[in-house]
Amino acid sequence: MLSKLDYNLTPGLRYMLLSALGFSLMAVCVKAVSRYDIPVLEIVAARALVSMVISYLDIKRKRISLWGNHKPLLIARGVVGAVALICVYYAVTTLPLAEATILQYLHPIFTALLAFLFLKEAVQRSTLICILLSIIGLVIMVKPDLLFGTVSELPLISVLAALAGALGSAIAYVIVRRLSQTEDSSVIIFYFPMIALPFSIALLGDNFVMPGTEALLLLLLVGIFTQVGQVGLTKAMQHDDASKATAYSYVQVIFALLLGWVFFSEIPTLWTMIGGGLIIIGALINVLWKR
Repeated sequence: MLSKLDYNLTPGLRYMLLSALGFSLMAVCVKAVSRYDIPVLEIVAARALVSMVISYLDIKRKRISLWGNHKPLLIARGVVGAVALICVYYAVTTLPLAEATILQYLHPIFTALLAFLFLKEAVQRSTLICILLSIIGLVIMVKPDLLFGTVSELPLISVLAALAGALGSAIAYVIVRRLSQTEDSSVIIFYFPMIALPFSIALLGDNFVMPGTEALLLLLLVGIFTQVGQVGLTKAMQHDDASKATAYSYVQVIFALLLGWVFFSEIPTLWTMIGGGLIIIGALINVLWKR
């Protein structure tokens, strides 16, 4: 029985589970450190600093140029990634962990639309089903009163930040797809913290808060768990095709539900379960549909 289970846990699945756990623990640390009154922009700066050091050392190990070939597009990827990360971290600190994670999985809608507009890729039937289910699920999660007359709803500004983060992630994904034809993956990753660090520090201004020992440790863990998530995702893509690896990534929602309950006593509402379920089902249909 054990050997059969071990056989089913392919390297791609193992790495994707590691990635999902890494990103989930990152979100826990972001939410936890915000309770020490550390501003979101300071959390972004700390994460970018750790990521920049690790990425720089990786590029030096490979003995390649830091700056890449397509500098304008690399800079654009860094700017979009920085703005998206600020939005995602704001959503994580102001929404329950499960809700913030589920809203991030609306990015397939934006990716499909952007690919259609800029890459001239056709929108498949599975993507249309995904969009329909995601919109219905979003309404049920955010404004259940529109359908069921209930007064329970999520804060609009936090939801808009989560949606902006999902849109930014989709834009970054489309840019990375273009860059991957000419650039090393480590260079693409490096440009993100190189832009995000000064960008977040400039916006932070005089709002810097000196972290105590516990907050400093949490900030360090944000960067470390992010790197674990990125490495796991990259390795999963190398061992399995993109559709399988992406399907595995949705286990992050389960991790978010469990970690939100364990660390913050967050119990998702019925509307979150229903709406979030529709969003995840739509996304999985989009990923797994066979022509």
